[in-house]
Amino acid sequence: MADKDGFKVAKNYHIDKPFAKQGGFYVKGMQDVDWGMKTRLSSIFQPGSGHTVMLAFDHGYFMGSTSGLERLDVVIPPVIDYIDVLMATRGGLRTCISPSSGKAVALRVSCGSSMLDEDLSHEVIGVSIEDAVRMNASCMAVQTFIGADGEKDSLDNLCKTVDAGLKYGIPTMGVVAVGKQMERTSHFFKLATRILPELGAHIVKTYYCDKFEEITAACPVPIVVAGGKKLPEDEALTMCYRAMAEGAAGVDMGRNIFQSLDPVAMVQAVNMIVHKNATDKEAYEFFLHLKNK
Repeated sequence: MADKDGFKVAKNYHIDKPFAKQGGFYVKGMQDVDWGMKTRLSSIFQPGSGHTVMLAFDHGYFMGSTSGLERLDVVIPPVIDYIDVLMATRGGLRTCISPSSGKAVALRVSCGSSMLDEDLSHEVIGVSIEDAVRMNASCMAVQTFIGADGEKDSLDNLCKTVDAGLKYGIPTMGVVAVGKQMERTSHFFKLATRILPELGAHIVKTYYCDKFEEITAACPVPIVVAGGKKLPEDEALTMCYRAMAEGAAGVDMGRNIFQSLDPVAMVQAVNMIVHKNATDKEAYEFFLHLKNK
């Protein structure tokens, strides 16, 4: 039986060494996937920087009309030019976003209970692979609940989505869920971010935490950091900067952009960190400059 407490020898994450199996393709761990999947990954991660800025506005699939996203058709278009990927539901995209935007799509395919339910972990797959193809999805996003009551079912959802996506060259992004009763420690995130790629996820979305450089080193696919709850702009940019400096391949921000004092200025500041190697201080000064113009 496996030792659930881990091996007794000291762990070595080789943080000082780059990922070994890079091959001829710039997206971590993806050198051996099919050409079609590589084209989709190239639409998610910019070839120049190897990074991505995702805009998450899929909150309505369980929160309804959430603060700041009452009107997707009004709030989202002004910031589209400064992001790489739209992370949304098929309904949100079809009704509110122009198909001429030219942006990659991270399509939310899992769904479950509303926020009125105390346990959100019992999700199902709510979008068929055929509709993901019709939506021209660049990747499919599946919520996974490690350590929650619905863990087994959510991992089954992930595996079935990976299998379906492989038939059509569509990557799967495993989204690490953190419920109210779930720990937010590096130990938990090391577990969750390793389980998902082991089961076939091509991208992992998770939260920033202590010892994040060990988490990114141990994950064999790109990690995209969730923005999480709304923070003051300077704190959100510092979190973004630290995550990128410690091995993240990008960020997927929602509330920290569309609830910002100036969403257009904020998304440009995030873009500076992710794609232009700006520091958090430089990005915040840029945000203030745009906001006060």
